[in-house]
Amino acid sequence: MAAGPNGAATAQLEIRNGSFEGMVYTLREEETLIGRNPTTDITLLDEGISREHALVLFDEAEGRHVVEDLQSTNGTKVNGKRVRSAVLQDGDEVRVGHTCLLYRNPGLA
Repeated sequence: MAAGPNGAATAQLEIRNGSFEGMVYTLREEETLIGRNPTTDITLLDEGISREHALVLFDEAEGRHVVEDLQSTNGTKVNGKRVRSAVLQDGDEVRVGHTCLLYRNPGLA
């Protein structure tokens, strides 16, 4: 895991399936946009994903990440449950379209 500004481990999303399986994205910004559009922070080639599908926000006061669905057609799921917004915990599975991402944040473990 990469170190954050204060030396703490930084949260990451790892793609768990498909042609980009194993790719890891470090969540360094306050907002990380996930979608099919090439201008998103995490661009996924998945027909089940909207151009701007979901947003991962960092709540600095709480030290946690929240995933928010951006009114996508196929929705966003956390651990199999469709959500509009959810606080992420270390080890959570985030599913957008047919793509599964694993949220890792050792600071929360």
